[in-house]
Amino acid sequence: METAIWEETPCDADTVKELVAATGLPRPACAVLAARGQTSAAAVDRWLQPRLSALSDPLDLPDMLPAVERLAQAVTRRERVLVYGDYDVDGITSTALLVTVLRELGTTAIPFLPHRVDDGYGLGIEPLERALAEHDPHCIVTVDCGTGSVAAVERAQQAGVDVVVTDHHQIGAELAPARAVVNPKRAAAAPRPWSDLAGVGVAFKLAHGLLKTLRLAGQPAANQLDLRPHLDWVALGTIADMVPLQAENRMLARYGLEQLSQTAKAGLVALKSVAGLDGAVTAYHVGFLLGPRLNAAGRLGTAQEALDLLLTEDPAQAARAATCLNEANKERQEVERRIVTTALQWMEKHFDPDRDYGVVVAGDDWHPGVIGIAASRICAQYARPTVVIGIAPDGTARGSARSLAPFDMVAGLRDCSDSLLTFGGHAMAAGLQLDPARIDTFRERFNDTVRARVDRSALRPRQPVDAWVALDEMEWPLWEALERMAPFGLGNTKPVWAVRGVRLLGTPRTVGQNHLKFTVLDGNTQLDAIAFNKADRTVPDGPLDIAFQLNANTYRGRTQLQLVVQDWRLSTL
Repeated sequence: METAIWEETPCDADTVKELVAATGLPRPACAVLAARGQTSAAAVDRWLQPRLSALSDPLDLPDMLPAVERLAQAVTRRERVLVYGDYDVDGITSTALLVTVLRELGTTAIPFLPHRVDDGYGLGIEPLERALAEHDPHCIVTVDCGTGSVAAVERAQQAGVDVVVTDHHQIGAELAPARAVVNPKRAAAAPRPWSDLAGVGVAFKLAHGLLKTLRLAGQPAANQLDLRPHLDWVALGTIADMVPLQAENRMLARYGLEQLSQTAKAGLVALKSVAGLDGAVTAYHVGFLLGPRLNAAGRLGTAQEALDLLLTEDPAQAARAATCLNEANKERQEVERRIVTTALQWMEKHFDPDRDYGVVVAGDDWHPGVIGIAASRICAQYARPTVVIGIAPDGTARGSARSLAPFDMVAGLRDCSDSLLTFGGHAMAAGLQLDPARIDTFRERFNDTVRARVDRSALRPRQPVDAWVALDEMEWPLWEALERMAPFGLGNTKPVWAVRGVRLLGTPRTVGQNHLKFTVLDGNTQLDAIAFNKADRTVPDGPLDIAFQLNANTYRGRTQLQLVVQDWRLSTL
């Protein structure tokens, strides 16, 4: 593997000094905040203490007014509203949120989820026909999908059914001719606080706008309804969908995690129990413990069981559903392990860093619900935009794509569209379908496209460094400040600090399966350090520069600060 380029985020030293004086926070924390645009005491206060009262008017979103008016009509007339969702965590939580709010307003709300393998993503003709036949709705509201579903919306209109689309995916060539298309990506002006909302964030804004409108109209049920208890779902979907945790996403995630930590919802209580969670829930817990369990059912088939878990009020039913999801997650992990292992073995044999700008890996009978995880692993390990394709026994081929910041995946796939049947998604993640006979052609076209759009140097692995520090600055006040800077995720990553010229005390030792543990020494200061999955790397003699995150590690009842090492190099001092 190529060595990483260390990239320090620039910030003004005088600004850091001013923040230290004005806020009383440790210098390393102020350096990170300043580098991330929080350059005044007021800005730091807003960042560390976001307030729900600062959320923007939901009616500011594109097409929100006609969407709210149509749903207000449905509530007033007690119409049947079908909420058409998606099979990932964002789609499931969006569906649960909107169904619950509509039911609390006295409306008949019917949840409907497509099948990942049989129906594919989005509002398709076949699942729509099933929904119409089974539920005979007056109105359909999509969540986390539908922006480009022209044919399906036209079919619904032919059947006399209004469609309101809520979505957050990129806008394609055509916009669905729905009653309203509420999608932040439709706004062409400068970024707004809601520009990067997840699907569940858009659904939350719709619910907020609906309540606001109904309250003005004197609707009694709307006056009694409080959306704050449902922020646990909003946090789950927002964090799991890996949207930037900035602006309104940060507010919703922050307060949603607090709600999730104390939730009384039977499904979430049971889900936390099978995940072994007791106490405060963090973004890490959502991303690695709760989200994967909710995703497991949808990845391997239907997500209905996950949705039932979120909607049930029966603790016994919730416990059974959570146990089933836990077992499904174990099965998903085994399927994932086999696919990832095979894909990485292929990469070891075929990858040429000078030739391959973009990577396409394909395998027979790779489950379409798991290939995205393999694509993420390869993209992260090899620092290349990656497409992983599963070829099904029926001769269809579906791919999942993951990218790096320099390369817009959807734009790149558009360049290769003559090799594809369908594609869509985000700049960083996308899905596609193609004829298996076209995979080799697509591999060449995709590589050429990445080469044309991205300079080779941009594909070198990067090691971000938020700020250089002294080892003796790693103290408990910094840890306390770090906790206030959470939640961490895309757009607000956990800070990586770096220290120059430290030495090791003793010899590094291997722990666990592939981890290195050692002690770092600088003058009179020494701290324990661990480097996960790096036992196969050599730690050179001599002074080292070390890039790390700060962690509080509890062992045998004793809690100490620990460096979680991201990278190291011989010091230039």
